[in-house]
Amino acid sequence: MPIFKAPTRDSRFIINEVLKLESYGNLPGFENATADVVDTVVEELGKFVSEVVAPINLSGDQEGCKRHPDGTVTTPAGFKEAYAAFVDSGWGTLAQPEDLGGQGMPHVLGMLLEEYLVSANQSFAMYSGLTSGAVAAVKAKGSPELQQTYLPKMISGQWSGTMNLTEPHCGTDLGMIRTKAVPQADGSYAITGTKIFISAGEHDLTENIIHLVLAKTPDAPDSVKGISLFIVPKFLLDADGNPGARNPVSCGSIEHKMGIHGNATCVLNYDGAKGWMVGEQNKGLAAMFIMMNAARIGVGIQGLGQAEAAYQNAVAYAGDRRQGRALTGPVDPEQKADLLFVHPDVRRMLMDAKAFTEAMRMLAMWGGLLVDLAHKSASEQERADADALITLLTPVIKGYGTDKGFDVAVNMQQIFGGHGYIEEHGMSQFVRDARIAMIYEGANGVQAMDLVGRKLAMNGGKAVQAFFAMVDAECAEAKGDQRLADLAGRVEKANGELKAATMWLMQNAMTNPNNAGAGAHHYMHIMGIVTLGLMWLRMGKVASAALASGSGDTAFYETKLVTAKYYGERYTPDAGALRRKMEAGSETMMTLPLEAFATA
Repeated sequence: MPIFKAPTRDSRFIINEVLKLESYGNLPGFENATADVVDTVVEELGKFVSEVVAPINLSGDQEGCKRHPDGTVTTPAGFKEAYAAFVDSGWGTLAQPEDLGGQGMPHVLGMLLEEYLVSANQSFAMYSGLTSGAVAAVKAKGSPELQQTYLPKMISGQWSGTMNLTEPHCGTDLGMIRTKAVPQADGSYAITGTKIFISAGEHDLTENIIHLVLAKTPDAPDSVKGISLFIVPKFLLDADGNPGARNPVSCGSIEHKMGIHGNATCVLNYDGAKGWMVGEQNKGLAAMFIMMNAARIGVGIQGLGQAEAAYQNAVAYAGDRRQGRALTGPVDPEQKADLLFVHPDVRRMLMDAKAFTEAMRMLAMWGGLLVDLAHKSASEQERADADALITLLTPVIKGYGTDKGFDVAVNMQQIFGGHGYIEEHGMSQFVRDARIAMIYEGANGVQAMDLVGRKLAMNGGKAVQAFFAMVDAECAEAKGDQRLADLAGRVEKANGELKAATMWLMQNAMTNPNNAGAGAHHYMHIMGIVTLGLMWLRMGKVASAALASGSGDTAFYETKLVTAKYYGERYTPDAGALRRKMEAGSETMMTLPLEAFATA
């Protein structure tokens, strides 16, 4: 049976000691996020996910969701009870606006909620996670009437939400969608079409499901410029605002998937279903991107969550399983073999995982803070700067976070050897569940092209230049600390590789766009390496100061500094190799015709 215990000590370190959440108490929503309140939230949430949500992860994977002849879907045993407990405890309202029934706490704590839920049970986490994204889109673009009608019950968890983009013939290229929205006399629209890969599209956890659907009106341009966004509830509302008659939207089937079996990924058929437009006609893609950007950060956290869960199980196994002898001689001579933990290659995989998960957790929390500052900072310039930074880093959080999260899950499975490949220990589930995060909400190649093709050029490149300057400044400061000087020099060098890679793109992508396409993945990973290096500098600075002041918990802070040093030694050198791969360009890659790839 897999284990999971929420990493509460590490989370409190990041929120209270590194981000110093209390220092933002003058901003709306932060006034109640005192250290003692945060500590209580972290510990109680950790207890909830560890005791209520994690125990149904493996069983949910084994049982899966079931579609019945009438088109209804039931979730695995225990999911309804766990979801009811989740709603009753108010966890879904944590970072939602107070005027709509939320608790109004900072997004930092919302990121924490997502991470813990995903580590405990990704399939379960997706039901509430998708609802949060739908809430963000309706709050930003929906009319006051739509907001008041749908948001309070979605925020409370009484109703859930989905996002409907993909169709059988098109995925990322949304301009090809065929779903139609025909205007009706009462101001609504009749929605007809088929959507696929709709996570949480039909289930038995909530009394209503609010679908956000992309469709085209009859006279709309047949391109992305003709897409509108619609709210389509599973049940139409009666005069009192409660679920009434069934809307003609149905689950045609549940997709047969590699992982996330506890989440109902549905084919949804819309047969003239009644819907209402969200925002302006033909501006639906912009509205949906609000939901997608929120979801992309959430998916990045899924990479972290699966890596953390797999890591915890691998640590436990390496500290229990005996195989072979240490290369330097027996460590436990009275035993027939030493623990797996003594072997350098096992240590390599565990240290890789530790260095990634702790820095990625810091990045997720900092990303949550930037989201808050983009909306709540006192000055317009501060809001703009925070927004530019989180916009720049979103594809890195999603793309690099899920690439590396999957790598960690695979390596943790490797530590189990053959026992990792069978289902008994649950390691294959972490690998299977982590794999989808690299694909949905924009496959990671799309994230890389978004970073290179759009985000770097924002406002004349001001955001990336500000990022470069931020990293250099923090490296320069850290060099004055003997404990951090080596890491600072290595992160500074990696940042130099990132600058050089950026310049190469500026010089070579305009003349041949394929150069941007061929190098985008590598560029995203270089930026990921530098960004996590920045996170380690920040955590290392706090750990070093704590040790110097004799504040206690010495082992925790010493461990932070050792892990930071490892990150510098083992992660940052890859930046140079990736830059050199980038600079190979696209010529050789694009030379061979399709038939040259045939093997038969």
